[in-house]
Amino acid sequence: MANTAETANLCGLKRENFQTTIHGKKTDLYILRNRKGYEVAITNYGGAICAIMVPDKDGKVANVIQGHDSIENVINSPEPYLSTLIGRFGNRICKGQFTLNGKEYQLAINNGPNALHGGPTGFHAKVWDARQMGPRSLALHRISSYGEEGFTGELDVTVEFTFTDQNELVIEYLATTNKKTIVNLTHHAFFSLAGTADPTPTIDDLICEINADFYIPTDETSIPTGEIRKVEGTPFDFRTPKPVGKDIDADDEQIKNGAGYDHCYVLNKQEEGELSFAARITDPNSGRTMECYTTEPGVQLYSDNWATGYKGANGATFPRRSAVCFECQHFPDSPNRPYFPSVILNPGQRYKQKTIYRFGVVE
Repeated sequence: MANTAETANLCGLKRENFQTTIHGKKTDLYILRNRKGYEVAITNYGGAICAIMVPDKDGKVANVIQGHDSIENVINSPEPYLSTLIGRFGNRICKGQFTLNGKEYQLAINNGPNALHGGPTGFHAKVWDARQMGPRSLALHRISSYGEEGFTGELDVTVEFTFTDQNELVIEYLATTNKKTIVNLTHHAFFSLAGTADPTPTIDDLICEINADFYIPTDETSIPTGEIRKVEGTPFDFRTPKPVGKDIDADDEQIKNGAGYDHCYVLNKQEEGELSFAARITDPNSGRTMECYTTEPGVQLYSDNWATGYKGANGATFPRRSAVCFECQHFPDSPNRPYFPSVILNPGQRYKQKTIYRFGVVE
C-alpha cells in the first residue's frame, strides 16, 4: 500500500520539515508502519504524534489524530499539549504545591491558579533521544534533571511506541529516580475519528463508552473537590454507550466547571495495575472505532473545549470540540490527596504503565 519513498508516506508529512537542532539536540519525524501499510507519525519533540493513518468501513484512509506538519508549528502550536507526551505530572496540582518528606515544593502556575501537565516547559516541550527499532517501534528516552520544572529527583524516562499489525498503538512507559519524587505520565492524544479536515467535524455524534462507575468532581478551577462520585444519574454516565454531545452542555455544575467534559474517571478494575478496558468511541459516519486499554487507575475525558479553529497538518483546522482525549493516568492533585492511589516513586522502584489505543471499524 505505502511506498517507502519519503514523499509517499500515507500521512503526506515530510521528514525535512521536522529536522532542526534545538539546544544541540536534533529533531526528526519517525514513521511507524505496520504490515497492513497503515502508519503512525511521531516527532521526538515532545513525543508529539502528528498522524495516525487508519481506514474507515470502506477502506478509505484518513488521519485520526490532530497534529502539525512542521517542527515550527509543533513548537508554536496554539495548543501546546496537542497530541504530546505529558510529564512529570499529568493533569493539575492545586496551586502547584505539594509536600514530600516534610519539604514543600512549588511548581510553576500555568493554568489559572494551578500547575498543569508538568509545567510550561514539561515533557511536551523537550527534545527526546529517539531510537527507531524496526518499522513498527520507536523508543524515546530522556533524563529529567533534578529540579526541572520544580520537581525533586532526577527522573530517567523511556517511552516506547509500537504500532501493531492489529492497528493498535501501544504506549509503554518506564521511569526510575535517584530520589523520592512524584510521577504521573500520560499522552495527550487529540483523537478525531471522522478524520482531520477543514474544518474537522465535531465530536458531538461520536458514540462513547467509558468503563467507570465513578468520576472525580472538580471545583471551578478544575481541582478535585476530594469526593469520588457515582456517574449514575449524571451527564458523566457513559457506562452505556451514548453520543458525546448528548449531555455535553447539560445544566450541571460539573459540566460548567469543565466547560464540557474535562474530568477524571475512576476506571473499574479487578486489581491494581491490570491492563483492562477503559473506553471505546465509534464514529457513526466513517464506521471507525477506537478502544482504549490501560494499566492506569484513571482516564481523563477531555472534549476539546478550548480549541479556536487553529490550523493543523495538511490544511486541517481544529474547531472547538473537534477532538476527544482519553488521557490514561493517576488522579489529578494526587500528591495532596493521600487516599488517591499513590504517585510517589522511590529510588529502586520502577514506574511502569501501558496504554493501548486499538483502531478498527464497526463489524
